[in-house]
Amino acid sequence: MGLFGRNKTYSGYTEKTVDSLIMDAGAYFKNYDVETDTYDTAVEAGKLIGATRGGGSFTAKAAFRKLEIDGVKGAAKGLQTIDEWVVTIAANVLEITKDNLKIALGTGATDTTASTKYDIITAKNYVDDEDYIENITWVGRKSGSKEPVIIQIYNALNTEGLTMTTKDKDEVVTAMTFTGHYDAKDLDTPPFKIFYPKSNTEPAEPEEGEQG
Repeated sequence: MGLFGRNKTYSGYTEKTVDSLIMDAGAYFKNYDVETDTYDTAVEAGKLIGATRGGGSFTAKAAFRKLEIDGVKGAAKGLQTIDEWVVTIAANVLEITKDNLKIALGTGATDTTASTKYDIITAKNYVDDEDYIENITWVGRKSGSKEPVIIQIYNALNTEGLTMTTKDKDEVVTAMTFTGHYDAKDLDTPPFKIFYPKSNTEPAEPEEGEQG
C-alpha cells in the first residue's frame, strides 16, 4: 500500500452542511417590513427593486484602530477601538425603471407633469431627509429552511451615482451601492441587521395518554 493509502480525510463537510448554505442571487427590496411582509406581499406592494444580473453583495466592515501605547510592541487585547462601521448593499440591477433611476442618483427627483410624453428625472445638489431610503433589504434562500435569510441596511443612500454602459447585443445593468447611515436617535447601533432563520425543529409527538 502506498504512503498515503490509509491517511484519514479531513474536511469541514458534515451532514449539517447541506442545511447551512445560502444559495442563489436572491432579491432586493426597498422599505421591506420584516414583521409583516413576505416575499410575495412585498412584490405585490411594489417594493421589489427589480431583476438583477450578476447578483450583488453585502458588506459590514468595522474600521478598527489600534491604540498606541509606549512599551506595547504589537496588537494587544483591549487596545482595539472602532472608529466607524461602513455598511453597504450592492445590487447589479437589470430593470431600468424611472424609480430605479431616481434612487440610483441618490438625490433624484421625478417630474411627472412638465411633459405629456416623458417623466423627467433630475438630481439635486443637496441631500434631503426624504432621499434616504428607510431600508434596502436582500431576501435570499437558505438551504434546510422554509424561511429566507434577510439582510437589511437602514437610512440607505446610493453613494456611487448612476452609470449606464450600453453596447450591442447586451442590456444595460446599473450597479447600485447603497450605504447605510446611523440614525441620529441611535448612534450606538450600526445601521444593519441580519435575520437568520432558526433551525427547523418538528414539534414533539405527545406521549400516549397526553392531550395535544
